[in-house]
Amino acid sequence: MEIKPLAEPDRAEWEPLARAFHHHFDTEVDEGAYERTWRRLVEAEQLRGIAARVDGRVVGIAHYLFHPGTWKPGRCYLADLYVDPGVRRRGVATAMIEWVARDAEENGAPRLYWNTLADAPARALYDRLADYQPGLITYCYRR
Repeated sequence: MEIKPLAEPDRAEWEPLARAFHHHFDTEVDEGAYERTWRRLVEAEQLRGIAARVDGRVVGIAHYLFHPGTWKPGRCYLADLYVDPGVRRRGVATAMIEWVARDAEENGAPRLYWNTLADAPARALYDRLADYQPGLITYCYRR
């Protein structure tokens, strides 16, 4: 397995995985969002992205960003993580999370965190890698 930051040649393999991510979570984004997000990922100013390859094929993607902390050093938010169902349970997601954690540490954002659905099958993996924050509830402001 090889993990590297996303680069222009990865676009054709990235987009189907990004679309599968949205389908998996039953979310919709407009067509232009893929191009806007891709530009932000490869420009790597705020949003960063990585691709995991197995046998030369992109099988996993992750998007993350750094932000300042209020009381402690910077933080890293893992916004999206998706692994092709055909290669799940082979360590791809673990390797990607560990890669992001190292990048975060190297960039002064030692706290890596993410959200997931309460009934997500991936929680078995997350419980092995991270501490669950019981009692925290995510709110999203409605307009």
